[in-house]
Amino acid sequence: SHSIEIWIIFLYFCFIFNLASCQIRYSIPEEMKKGSLIGNVAQDLGLDLKRLRSGRARILTGESPQYADLKTDKGILVVNERMDREQLCGDVTPCSLSFELILENPIELHRVTLEILDINDHTPSFKNKNLNLEISESATLGTPFDLESAEDPDVGHNSLQNYVLTANEHFVLKQQSNMDGSIFAEMILQKPLDREMNPHLSLKLIAVDGGTPQKSGTVHIEITVLDANDNAPVFNQSVYRATLIENAPIGTYITTVNASDADAGPYGMVTYYFSNLKGGLADLFNIDVASGKISVTGKIDFEKDRKYELRVAAKDQGGLNNGSKLIIDVMDVNDNAPVINVMSFSSPVSEDALTGTTIAVINVKDSDSEKNGKITCSIDSKLPFKIQSSLTNYYNLLSDVVFDRETTSEYNITITATDSGSPPLSSATTLRLVISDVNDNAPIFTRKSYSAHVVENNEPGVSIFTVSARDVDWNQNARVSYLLEDTQVSGSPASTHVSINSETGVLYAARSFDYEQIKALQLVVKAQDGGSPPLSSNVSVKILIQDQNDNAPQVLYPVQTGGSLVAEMVPRSADVGYLVTKVVAVDVDSGQNAWLSYKLQKATDRALFEVGLQNGEIRTIRQVTDKDAVKQRLTVIVEDNGQPSRSATVIVNVAVADSFPEVLSEFTDFTHDKEYNDNLTFYLVLALAVVSFLFITCLVVIISVKIYRWRQSRILYHSSLPVIPYYPPRYSDTLGTGTLQHVYNYEVCRTTDSRKSDCKVGNAGSQNVLIMDPSSTGTMQRIQSEKSILDEPDSPLELPIPLNAMERRTEPQRRIQAGARPRHARFETRLVV
Repeated sequence: SHSIEIWIIFLYFCFIFNLASCQIRYSIPEEMKKGSLIGNVAQDLGLDLKRLRSGRARILTGESPQYADLKTDKGILVVNERMDREQLCGDVTPCSLSFELILENPIELHRVTLEILDINDHTPSFKNKNLNLEISESATLGTPFDLESAEDPDVGHNSLQNYVLTANEHFVLKQQSNMDGSIFAEMILQKPLDREMNPHLSLKLIAVDGGTPQKSGTVHIEITVLDANDNAPVFNQSVYRATLIENAPIGTYITTVNASDADAGPYGMVTYYFSNLKGGLADLFNIDVASGKISVTGKIDFEKDRKYELRVAAKDQGGLNNGSKLIIDVMDVNDNAPVINVMSFSSPVSEDALTGTTIAVINVKDSDSEKNGKITCSIDSKLPFKIQSSLTNYYNLLSDVVFDRETTSEYNITITATDSGSPPLSSATTLRLVISDVNDNAPIFTRKSYSAHVVENNEPGVSIFTVSARDVDWNQNARVSYLLEDTQVSGSPASTHVSINSETGVLYAARSFDYEQIKALQLVVKAQDGGSPPLSSNVSVKILIQDQNDNAPQVLYPVQTGGSLVAEMVPRSADVGYLVTKVVAVDVDSGQNAWLSYKLQKATDRALFEVGLQNGEIRTIRQVTDKDAVKQRLTVIVEDNGQPSRSATVIVNVAVADSFPEVLSEFTDFTHDKEYNDNLTFYLVLALAVVSFLFITCLVVIISVKIYRWRQSRILYHSSLPVIPYYPPRYSDTLGTGTLQHVYNYEVCRTTDSRKSDCKVGNAGSQNVLIMDPSSTGTMQRIQSEKSILDEPDSPLELPIPLNAMERRTEPQRRIQAGARPRHARFETRLVV
């Protein structure tokens, strides 16, 4: 637009000044150096150099840069800037550059046109150094493929003139011209492509101009032969084999299948898959669709499948496929412990079962193979059993000893089955074998014999003690019942004395015991079990009756009678320690209950006599004098050592005299004294009769009740319970615990003359008394010769004369001075040793 404005201004001046247009034209090649001569303007315009200087000649361009410069001092045009025709004009030809030369005073305007001539300064060039083409191998012959055109900024003959293609067997080059005169090239397919043989072709296209020297540009043509799906995938193996250990972890690699496809691109891209999988194989294996890598995705069990056969297929993107076979052999792992099944088991087993009895039959299986499935069975060697193999995988458990339930009532038998794998696996089962009881053991008492004590005068039915027997058998065979054997105790059946609880073995007293009658019970208790037949054993039981202090001492001597007096004679010449008499007493109790002690309770003269504490001997403790009274009365108390103690009292009459008349005169007073109490005695006898009547009545009632209970007890115990008669206790203790151990009876017959006396053994129980009639005032003349007054039961006076005292008397003392003639007197003396 700026150029247009300049031309408009130029025409305007030309019109005003009426100037003529003057033009000059120069032709110069492009790319001339700066300062190069274009032309002599002054000469060509007919101007001198002064006019150029005076007219201040200058060039008007209005463009930048200014390519020509006026040298006014020389009148020439020179190159001011390098001129590139291709830059200034491009493809336009001819290429010219115009500007004005103006002079002032007067104004002159001249147009100068510079025609820029082309030189071959450019090489034909392609936009890209490489040209990539993709041609399907299925392209038809004669198919043209446009090539990139080269560019050459030069014009004319210097521009692009021709294309040249490197020699090849598939393509030829064909040049075409555009409407603007430019040329372009095409490749024509003259031979089919085969990607599988030549997937890639490299060609060169050369563009050549017409300049001198000739220049050219080259582009590399890279031809990629596109695949046509003309090949199916092919596996490198028809059958693949792999080995896999069972129980392999998920993800375990098995193998990789490989299929190749001669095609390329999508048609050569192979994917893998399983075809026609049966059952649950799809859950066990996985194949990578891209790589063909096969791995484990499920549990591999050798016992379920020992071999897997899979069909593997490969498919390209064009739909062509092919297949191969994969065989996987599974290796066994010892992963299964033996399985024990009890086919038969006998429990309980009788303890009398024979050795070798079959207890159980077991079946053992192992799903593993070969040595992993080889099984051995065992039990604890300490157990009395053995195990034997019978049929395949069957074992018998046999007894190896004779059982004893009382030693071992049950067995826990652990059967262990172990395979031969590495490491070996085992399993075990426990059988609880119960041994049933056989009645092969009799009850056994806890003691070899029993001894118990029971206090006399016990309550009937009181528990004495318990016997206990144990039967090591079981259940009914061990149920023990207790029985009393039919033995005699003191002439009566044992059941009349004691009873026994058949369940508990508690012995009870069937009656109240009296130590003085029975001191010990010797029983036999039988323990019997409930087996069939029953077994039993006996034990001896001794029950000792313990004494109680239930009997008071009994005075045997001196005898106390109601109608006569007993007197002991002590001569006045008796010395200190003279034995007057001996109080003899017994206690039918035993032990300390029968230990007696004697004490002097009352005495006419306590200073004259004393009583031996242990032996009951009455002795003088001082010399007898004439002042001592003839009549001496001593009261002696006899006590036992029981708790509480019991006692008896005896009155001993002592006559201190040297002659019988003196004795008779004094002791007659005793009788008179007794007459004073006759009335009192009457009332006492009456009271005794009434009490006796009441006692007899009560006794009859008690006996009736006892007989009734006796009959009831016979029905209850199925045994008789006779009334045990009561016998008066003997004075001698059969156990050697009494005070009177031996009794000797003598009958002594004497006269007043010792020379005519004799001695003979009398009957038991005779008394050593001298019978005298206290009411008679006479002397010994009234004593009969054939039967002594002492034998008469109603004799009013009994005068005991100790044997030792009689023997110590002198002849004058043995004579009685009363004018009586000598008579025989009979003495019965009981000497206790």
